[in-house]
Amino acid sequence: MSVDTGNVILEVEDLHTYFFNRGSTVKAVDGVSFFLREGETLGIVGESGCGKTMTALSLLRLVPQPAGKIVSGEIRLNGEDILQKSDDEMRQIRGRQISMILQDPQTSLNPVFTIGNQLMEALGMARREGRKNMITRAVDALRNVNVAAPERRLEDFPHQMSGGMKQRVVGAIALSCEPGVIIADEPTTALDVTIQLQYLRLLKDIQAETGLAIIFITHDFGVVARMCDRVAVMYAGRVVENGPVREIFNEPSHPYTRALIDSVPKLEERTARLYSIEGQPPGRTYRRLLEDGRIMVTTSNGNPLIQVNGLKKYFPVTKGLILMKTIGYVQAVDSISFSINQGETLGLVGESGCGKTTTSKLLLRLETPTDGEILLDGKNIQNFRGSELQDYRTTVQAVFQDPWSSLSPRMRVRDIVAEPLVVNRQVSHQERDDRVAEVMSQVGLHAEQANNYPHEFSGGQRQRIAVASALASYPKMIVLDEPVSALDVSIRAQIMNLLVDLQAEYNVSYLLIAHNLATVRYMAHQTAVMYLGQIVEYAETEELYQNPLHPYTKALFSAALPSHPDLVREEIVLTGEVPSPINPPSGCRFHPRCPFAMDQCSVDIPVDKEVAPGHRVSCHLY
Repeated sequence: MSVDTGNVILEVEDLHTYFFNRGSTVKAVDGVSFFLREGETLGIVGESGCGKTMTALSLLRLVPQPAGKIVSGEIRLNGEDILQKSDDEMRQIRGRQISMILQDPQTSLNPVFTIGNQLMEALGMARREGRKNMITRAVDALRNVNVAAPERRLEDFPHQMSGGMKQRVVGAIALSCEPGVIIADEPTTALDVTIQLQYLRLLKDIQAETGLAIIFITHDFGVVARMCDRVAVMYAGRVVENGPVREIFNEPSHPYTRALIDSVPKLEERTARLYSIEGQPPGRTYRRLLEDGRIMVTTSNGNPLIQVNGLKKYFPVTKGLILMKTIGYVQAVDSISFSINQGETLGLVGESGCGKTTTSKLLLRLETPTDGEILLDGKNIQNFRGSELQDYRTTVQAVFQDPWSSLSPRMRVRDIVAEPLVVNRQVSHQERDDRVAEVMSQVGLHAEQANNYPHEFSGGQRQRIAVASALASYPKMIVLDEPVSALDVSIRAQIMNLLVDLQAEYNVSYLLIAHNLATVRYMAHQTAVMYLGQIVEYAETEELYQNPLHPYTKALFSAALPSHPDLVREEIVLTGEVPSPINPPSGCRFHPRCPFAMDQCSVDIPVDKEVAPGHRVSCHLY
């Protein structure tokens, strides 16, 4: 990646930003120094709490008051120290010279104002222009970030746009006044891999055209490898290593940098073991609990544990407040079939809205299928009633994406972990306490921590609590719905290693839902690729990753972030976003976005074919 050797536009020297609270001092930014050239991208990488975002807020003079304060240092923007500027002067600098794109576009946009109003507000604060000129400039701003039909989109509200489109709008607002520096704070974390690739390419194209300088704040070295010219690694408020991207990747000098790079799962190979910065769970051999026959480690007659046949889930779309007339259906899941063997993991991948989470809800019996069947040990789960249903809810547990929202803040950890056991089984207080202590130890927590509340734990520890709760009732299968996507890379490695260890010991099965393909390769035995409610490819994980066949699968792999800046893949950039499941395209549902589409694709529905042993694909190319 070539670095522009132009003028330095931003210099930060020995920056200290502290928070003062009840006699204590938190050194959020503790002596940070770096520089940024015109047309260059600097990555600031590190775990949550290391000071990345507070550094960015310091650059904009937006440190939360009164607790936060920039204590010392210099921030020179175009040669002028902005720490010496007045508040009125800073209001003229923000937007015009330096701007920021935040992580969550939903919270960045006001839900009660149209996109046009919010764009014109930003333009009006920077320039005194007539309304007609501002509308023209707003349309141009949306067109510059590749928003289709920008004139019509000005009248839309944020909720009428997809996540990727909202993030483009946030980018349009930040870029509308043509600043020299953009700070992008985790702008792609909430996006699918294909939309993420579109967004990163868009930023690079804008940078090439305008000479824009970008500071990219992230915890993902994959983003650094794809986007950045130089990288600064932060830990505990300080920059511990700083240099060109290739130099940092090839010869990292600081132990923390090496640990971060080693903790990232690689799409190119199945890593034997991810590096875990905070260590592994207790290194003892877990004893397999078989008492009272509560754990069954094999299935009857050698059949799959879970068998899904022709599963459908349609949600009615209604109109009218009184008659509630059905005018269509959201085809969330449309005739999918797969199986999960005991002790194995099925990875389910695809973009947001493809039906992954709806599939998991059907398996958990949180939704009722429109058609098709789900068999547990050959028995249809929809026929379960009474004690059979209780046993099923004990047998199949779940771990969700956000451990903070999935754990009740008003319950102690002991009660959270024991809840699946107490609700579905008759156990004594002593049995409950013994089991809680046991699973807490199994997931690398201390038994005495069971008396604490969720807010007293870190994000990684809270996800361990969620895993412990899922294990408490001796399940045969656990649904893992994006279990590590909300975690830092090092904590992510801990949880992934933990789940692999527990599966090897207890022979538990997993349905792993994820959009991170490297995570799936690390954990899954089989992988199914979903698009718009249908499975388009299904195979053993290694076979699928070494020989992807469906154009959508190839596009997903192409869009995945690289593990090294020298890694070059065939780049397949999908245009547009996933069509509406209310009115899916005719023929092959992927054909409007497929770079290999033929006339036949828009007419005929492709037939699911087995092109190699265990490798199935639905595509007219095969």
